[in-house]
Amino acid sequence: MKQSEKPRIILVPYPAQGHVTPMQKMAIALLNLGFEPIMVLPQYIYNQIVIHNEENHHHHDRFKWVAVADGLEEDTAGDFFGIESAMENTMPSQLKSLIQELQQGGGGVVVCAVVDLLASWAIQVAEKCGIFVAGFWPVMFATYKLVASIPHMVRCGLISETGLPQHEGKFCFIPQLPILDTEDLPWLIGTVAAKKARFKFWTRTLERSRSLKWLLVNSFPDETKLDNSATTLLSLGHLFNHTHTNNPSFWEEDKSCLGWLDTQNPNSVVYISFGSWVSPIGEAKLRSLAMALEALGRPFLWVLKKAWREGLPNAFEERVSRHIGRVVSWAPQMKVLRHKSVACYLTHCGWNSATEAIQFEKKMLCYPMAGDQFLNCAYIVQVWKVGIRLNGLGVKDLEEGLRMLMEDVEMESRLRNLHDIVIGRDDDLKEDRNVRAFIQDFSK
Repeated sequence: MKQSEKPRIILVPYPAQGHVTPMQKMAIALLNLGFEPIMVLPQYIYNQIVIHNEENHHHHDRFKWVAVADGLEEDTAGDFFGIESAMENTMPSQLKSLIQELQQGGGGVVVCAVVDLLASWAIQVAEKCGIFVAGFWPVMFATYKLVASIPHMVRCGLISETGLPQHEGKFCFIPQLPILDTEDLPWLIGTVAAKKARFKFWTRTLERSRSLKWLLVNSFPDETKLDNSATTLLSLGHLFNHTHTNNPSFWEEDKSCLGWLDTQNPNSVVYISFGSWVSPIGEAKLRSLAMALEALGRPFLWVLKKAWREGLPNAFEERVSRHIGRVVSWAPQMKVLRHKSVACYLTHCGWNSATEAIQFEKKMLCYPMAGDQFLNCAYIVQVWKVGIRLNGLGVKDLEEGLRMLMEDVEMESRLRNLHDIVIGRDDDLKEDRNVRAFIQDFSK
């Protein structure tokens, strides 16, 4: 069968690095099952991945990446509310035209659309075009359970109808989920107005996803046992972890840091990255962390974009580069975490970062900042016990955190066991059967 005759599946990720990466793994998995995946991205993300990363072009030749007009200006391209406006007002008509073009043109039939729940706008478009739609949840399933409990939170008075906490302190009303603080809810980011707007975004997402028959989850089977809803869950964690592909980066990676890691002693370097979703920690904490790293004198590799370096002490990069550390704008994270010189990972607890740390058995110093990171951190620290949560980013905080990591002699054993669960192949046959059941369902 020719490539153009393969049945087509449209993939619509939310336009952020932590969402596009697992959706790409979804695309590779579907490609290996005989489909032609078509990844739909807003124009500005397409430009960053496909055009600005020329050396990665050959990684994208295996399936199609399609850009749709987003109407975004340069100053709003990375802004949550700018992206939301583009998804709600500009991109739906563009996706509709793309689907109609694919349906009317030559090649394989469009049989399904897999839509990131945070890109819920595309659910309605695909359904109106008569296409079977499956939801995609790219992070920990426990976060979905937390968000899906919004109506219950409102009814029991934990939050208002606009999403603001009505009480301060810890709560745990969802069976099997760890204890959280009311300030840790995923939509509580920024000003009061921003928190309310983000809450509205989530409630709209829930409303649109109620019609979905399937939810594909980037997690592992044990974790999805938390569910008792009518939606059929398909855990894809093992499938994704065994899908070998270079992740598309939105930014140019500084591979010179790998050579620097080669010069360091085994199990000595602290790797630091706060991800790409939000500007990390603020200038005051940025400065505090920089001073702490310099004072500790331990080798470190810190991922920090140039636009975020305003808070660094004068000549910090020049001083540390001569002795103990490297600061890079973006790093090839999988290769860094795999490196034998990396001892631990100071992380914001994004789900991709957490699973990659587990994959390469790296202990974690946790400093969550927004979204699902607090719940991920709770699992890392409270449930799995493969990391330590930092209360701050000063010298004493880092010293105490590193000491606790080193003194917990059983942490390596727990990390190894968790690695076997997350990466292991015990559930692969079941997962493969589930994938084929999903395919048979939409093929009808």
